[in-house]
Amino acid sequence: MNLWQIFIKGVFEQNPIFRLALSLCPALAVTSTAMNATAMGVAVLFVITANNMVVSVFRKLVNPKVRVPVYITSIATIVTVVQLVMEAYTPLLYKELSIYLALIVVFAIILARAEVFAAKNSIVPSMFDGLGMGAGFALAMILVGMIRELFGSGSIYGMQLLGASYDPALIMILPPGGFILIGLMIGSFNIIGAYQDRMKAEKAKGGVA
Repeated sequence: MNLWQIFIKGVFEQNPIFRLALSLCPALAVTSTAMNATAMGVAVLFVITANNMVVSVFRKLVNPKVRVPVYITSIATIVTVVQLVMEAYTPLLYKELSIYLALIVVFAIILARAEVFAAKNSIVPSMFDGLGMGAGFALAMILVGMIRELFGSGSIYGMQLLGASYDPALIMILPPGGFILIGLMIGSFNIIGAYQDRMKAEKAKGGVA
C-alpha cells in the first residue's frame, strides 16, 4: 500500500466518525458552530499524527506489556501542548472547547491507530496514517458543524447566509439535532461504501472471468 492509499483510506473508507463511528462525543458536543468543529478537528489531526510518529519511533523499545500506558502518556503529553498553545494564542476557542480538549486523550481512534498501525510500521507511513485519519475526522467535524450552524442559526463561520428573515431550526444546534444529523450521515456513508464495495467485487469478478 503506497502513502496516498494509506492517507486516503482515513478520509472515506475508514472515516473515524462516518464509517467507524468512533469519537462521537465531540462530534455531538462541539459541532454547534463550524469554528468550534474546525478547531477540534485540527487539534485531533495534530495529536493523532504526532502520536503516530512518536509511537513508530519508539515501537521497538517499548515492552509490549506496558505499551498502552506508554501510548496514553504520549497522547496526554501532546494534548497538553495543544491545550497550552490554544490557551495562549486562541483563548476564546480554548474556553469554548474547554473539557473536550482534555478528552482527546481518551479518544478511541488515536489509541487504535497507535496500536493497529504505528506500532507496526515505520515513521513515514505512520505519519501518513495519522494525517489521513486526522483529516477524515476533521473533515467530518467541519461538515457536521457547517450544516448544524447553517440550519441552526443561518450562518457559517459567523457569516449570515440565509438572511434576517430566516427562522432558525434551533434543534440543529442542540444535541438531539446533532445526533439525528450524524446518524443520517453515517447511514449515507455506509450506503455509498456498500455501493463502492459491490462495484469493486463486480469489477474483480469481471477481471477474473
